[in-house]
Amino acid sequence: MGALSEFESKQLLATHGIQVSRDKLAHSAEAAVDAAMEIGGSVAVKLCGPALAHKSERGLVRLALDSPDGVRSAAEDLLALATADDGEVALLVSEMVEGHRELIAGVVHTEQFGAALMLGLGGVLAEAVGEVVFRLLPVSEADCQDMIDDLGVSALLAPLRGEPAVDQDALAATLLGLAQAGCREGIEAIDINPLVIRDGQPVAVDGLVVMSSP
Repeated sequence: MGALSEFESKQLLATHGIQVSRDKLAHSAEAAVDAAMEIGGSVAVKLCGPALAHKSERGLVRLALDSPDGVRSAAEDLLALATADDGEVALLVSEMVEGHRELIAGVVHTEQFGAALMLGLGGVLAEAVGEVVFRLLPVSEADCQDMIDDLGVSALLAPLRGEPAVDQDALAATLLGLAQAGCREGIEAIDINPLVIRDGQPVAVDGLVVMSSP
């Protein structure tokens, strides 16, 4: 199996109607600064490549950078952390997506049942509740709505801390798009973590697509 880079993974997800964070690839610190200026506002900078599925564990993510000097310094640090085993890498500059609610979603394959769609609570909510629901693929829009209902956290989907209620139709559409992506030939697994709720809308902030062996 081989993974796509985060940038490639989110590009694939976007083709299935899933809203993803605004991202730009850069191959130098100065190019990362230019990308951050183009995106505007606060950004994250990550080392990006097909071999970098677990960036946070290696400290390859810098968050909430809001100045050219901050972006440049972070980019230089990240490039210096790349190893030969990482293969070809780039810098991924992404908008910071803010929201009080985080979900996780994905497609997993099991030997016994085949492919399944997964939805769960992410971030601190996952630690507090630990709720995850599954549906075997293929799924319908009604199945996706049922998954949302089955999470059993309707209070967390309502207006919260000044944010509007979660757009459940948009969330169901995201799940349906994820399921469609998971049914594509050659895809072994998909992981969106986190799926941040911003202004009621789900946005994939990080994504990983794993391809099956040829």
